[in-house]
Amino acid sequence: MADRIESSAPETSTVLETRVDPTSARFEANMRFMADLVSQIHNEEEKISEGGGQKAIENQHSKGRLTARERIKLLVDPGTFFELATYAANGMYEEWGGAPAAGVITGLARIHTRLVMIIANDATVKAGAFFPMTAKKVIRAQNIAIENHIPTIYLVDSAGVFLPLQEDVFPDTDDFGRVFRNNAVMSAMGISQIAAIMGMCVAGGGYLPVMCDHVLMTDGSGLFLAGPALVQAAIGQKISAEELGGAAMHSAISGTVDFRAANDEACLAEIRSIVEKWGYRRQSPWHRKKPVEPAMAAEEIYGIYDSSPARPYDMKEILARIVDGSRFDEYKREYGKTVICGYARIGGFAVGIVANQKLHAQQTDHEGRKRIEFGGVIYTESAEKAARFIMDCNQGLVPLVFFHDVNGFMVGRDAEWSGIIKAGAKMVNAVSNSVVPKITVIIGGSFGAGHYAMCGKAYDPRFVFAWPTARYAVMSGESAAGTLVEIKIKQLERSGKQLSDDERKELFESVKKTYEEQTDPRYGAARLWIDKIIDPVGTRDAIVLALEAAALNPDVPEFKVGVLQT
Repeated sequence: MADRIESSAPETSTVLETRVDPTSARFEANMRFMADLVSQIHNEEEKISEGGGQKAIENQHSKGRLTARERIKLLVDPGTFFELATYAANGMYEEWGGAPAAGVITGLARIHTRLVMIIANDATVKAGAFFPMTAKKVIRAQNIAIENHIPTIYLVDSAGVFLPLQEDVFPDTDDFGRVFRNNAVMSAMGISQIAAIMGMCVAGGGYLPVMCDHVLMTDGSGLFLAGPALVQAAIGQKISAEELGGAAMHSAISGTVDFRAANDEACLAEIRSIVEKWGYRRQSPWHRKKPVEPAMAAEEIYGIYDSSPARPYDMKEILARIVDGSRFDEYKREYGKTVICGYARIGGFAVGIVANQKLHAQQTDHEGRKRIEFGGVIYTESAEKAARFIMDCNQGLVPLVFFHDVNGFMVGRDAEWSGIIKAGAKMVNAVSNSVVPKITVIIGGSFGAGHYAMCGKAYDPRFVFAWPTARYAVMSGESAAGTLVEIKIKQLERSGKQLSDDERKELFESVKKTYEEQTDPRYGAARLWIDKIIDPVGTRDAIVLALEAAALNPDVPEFKVGVLQT
């Protein structure tokens, strides 16, 4: 079984020390700042969870159907649903009344303790129709299931493609058709899929359930390539929805449905019964022992994290409140200090950690000269150290966890002469070709090429989590605004216009505001660049669940890096 846990042996890892003063004014100010952000995220997610609103919920109930969230609550083991991509499509499609959570709910959960992926259409949002981001959200959930071999359950209740936006939903590789392609690929891979038709399932969307391993359908639901109105228009045939594609017909005549259920409750109970009887595939190679709680309180993270460049914090203080027993074997501790590398356990799983250190550090170069290195910046030494460590983790089959608070790579003559581009390329190469599971947690800034080297979204992390304090862009708002304003001023000057100091300031603030809105984690989460915005206190739990998901996939390709610059 993939979740087998070995008995613990005596630990010899170093216990991380803490110098945090929870009574200090700085700690208390940080606590208040983080608590306010977390509360804001929580309140917004509560609003998103209302879907299409109370009237739409009542309309769903009037049909004798549960809402998507009510269905999930009945289906999964109590308290186990870990929602993903809640913010998908947030602030988008306003001209169409919006699409809360992109009209589909996705997440990990347990059924009879077994980990599964849930994909449930929310019929309270435009009858569960597929907006462009709806398709992308379903595909992201499927891709997570494919990468980690997670059994997947679809609760289908959808009117199909949202026709006013069909050109952005229908044709491309990450659009609607990819969903069905993934159904076929997942089945061929042996990833179990169950689809329950619990409302409308029409047109091309009808392929989704029928391409799954098990198909269930409730009375009163409909499954057809064309509904009664379209059939009459196309071929002149008059027929009722029930006779055309109802549960009774598909159960007794077409044979499309494996299980027919009287209502939602009976259908969900049948799904639980099927899952309960599944066997287990071979165990993954990732090493796990009995978990040990950190020696320090997770709640203190609120007071430790500081977003101000003038007040750098110690990333090891964060790690001490996430890793088992607060124990950490630091790799090359005295070299390349702006990136922390080392081995630990999280939830019993052995992991390699790559984290940006925000404290400034003294470094001696190859000619014996001492210099101060700025926290959050990747220097040549730290990039080389991280590249080697990532390769070591792949050699030893140790999953990797990346903690981002990175400004980018160091620039300037000394950096260029030291070979920063070569070192950075080496780190990016190691990350790109890594074959062990990678999990990314964006704590603060994640800027420029530093985002790439720390396993950004383009480098196939199994999951990307972000704190409410995350910032995600090519560069910080201040730097970007300064650059963009200078370009704009030069354009205006070429046309003969001179700006006053007040006009320059106004332009700077306007550009900065727009840019900072785009660096907000909610902006990234709306576009699925981030899988979930998490409460910092829940970081350990999120990583453990991600590692448990990764443990379902036992297949590890051969590790190769190709040509490394030296």
